[in-house]
Amino acid sequence: MREIFSRVEDSALINIEVEVEIEDYEGSFPWLFSLFLKSNNKDAECFEQFLETKESVIISLEHQNRAKYVGTRINDGWHEFYFYAKDSKNLEVVVSAILKESGFKYESSVVKDAKWDFYTKNLFPTELEFHNIQSQNIIFLLQEEGDELLAPRDVEHYISFDTATQKERFIKNIITYGFEFKDDISSEEFEHGAALVKFHSVTNEEVRSVVEELYELIKKEHGYYEGWSTTLVQKVD
Repeated sequence: MREIFSRVEDSALINIEVEVEIEDYEGSFPWLFSLFLKSNNKDAECFEQFLETKESVIISLEHQNRAKYVGTRINDGWHEFYFYAKDSKNLEVVVSAILKESGFKYESSVVKDAKWDFYTKNLFPTELEFHNIQSQNIIFLLQEEGDELLAPRDVEHYISFDTATQKERFIKNIITYGFEFKDDISSEEFEHGAALVKFHSVTNEEVRSVVEELYELIKKEHGYYEGWSTTLVQKVD
C-alpha cells in the first residue's frame, strides 16, 4: 500500500510517497538503489510520460523479484525513487534501457543498507505523520460526500493512557485548549481512554493544526492519540 504525505526538512517541503507494507522484503533485500529523475518540461503531456516512465522503471526492477520499490521523495524538482534489491548487479543496466531514450535527466547509485536505515529515517512516516495521513483520507471521503469542509462543527478526538491518573490529569488541563470531555472509552489495548470534543472546521490545514497540538500535549503525559471523527455537513446550493 502506498501512502502520500509531506514533511519539512531544513526549511524545505518534501513530498513523500512510501510503501508501508514491506515486511516480506526487509531481511533479504539489503541493497539500496537510488534513482534521481528530473524533467524540465512541466506540461500535462510530459507529466503523463513521466508517470508512465516511473511505473515502467518500477515494473522492470521488480520483475522476477529483483528489487522492491519502497518510495519516492520529491525535492526541488527532483524525483528520488528508492528500491531495495537482493544484490547490486544490473540495476543500472535495467534503468538505462528504459531511460536512455526518454529525455529525462537522471542519476543513480547503489549502497549496502542491510538494516534499511534510509527507509526508516527518510521514507517511513512517524506516528504523527501516520495520523496526518489518516486525517487526509477522512477529509477526502468527506469531500466525496459533498461536505462543506469550511463549516465548523463538533469534532471528536480520541485519546488513551496507560493509567487512570494520567487520563484524569490530562482531561483536567485540556479544557484550557478549547477541548471538552465527552465520554470515557476503552479498548482491548487501553482501558483508560476518552473522547474529547472541539468545535472547528475540517479543512486539511485546520485538522492538521488541531491534531498536532493535541498530539504534542498528549505525549507530554505519555498518552496516545487514537484519531478523530465527525458528522457530515453538506454544502447548501
